[in-house]
Amino acid sequence: MNMTHYMELLATNQPWNLLIYMAIPVILAETVAITELYILFTRDLKGTVRKVNRVAGIIAGFYFLVIFLSLWFKAVIPITVAGEWRTIIDVIAVGFYLLGVIPLLGIALLDIGAIWRQKREEWKLGAHAAFVALFLVVAHIAMIFGMLSPALLEPTTHLLHTM
Repeated sequence: MNMTHYMELLATNQPWNLLIYMAIPVILAETVAITELYILFTRDLKGTVRKVNRVAGIIAGFYFLVIFLSLWFKAVIPITVAGEWRTIIDVIAVGFYLLGVIPLLGIALLDIGAIWRQKREEWKLGAHAAFVALFLVVAHIAMIFGMLSPALLEPTTHLLHTM
């Protein structure tokens, strides 16, 4: 079956690539998302759930930064130089997967106090929630396009032969 580089990465070296590139980042991001909802509803900014949220956010952000850098230099640049992208579907899948670094790193930088240190807690809570939402959007776009066959957009010559 013709598949995107995104799906090929997850399918290769089972189960390790699936764990490294999908399970760990998604579990961390979902932990942040679930605890984020609790924090937004309770406004408990000092409890255990907030601590879990911060730790998961920091780990997710820096973990995904390592993934981003690794894939950028070991996959994106070589694939681009060799002209081996498998239609725009492939580019969208990989591109949106890698875009996840922006919201996840934003969460980590916010949680360690590297950005927006002077902002009110309510503002930071909103920014944190926005980063979570942005990550969910880019991750789902990556997954949807990653599961498509790049062949959907390849030129079809079989139609010419049926006429």
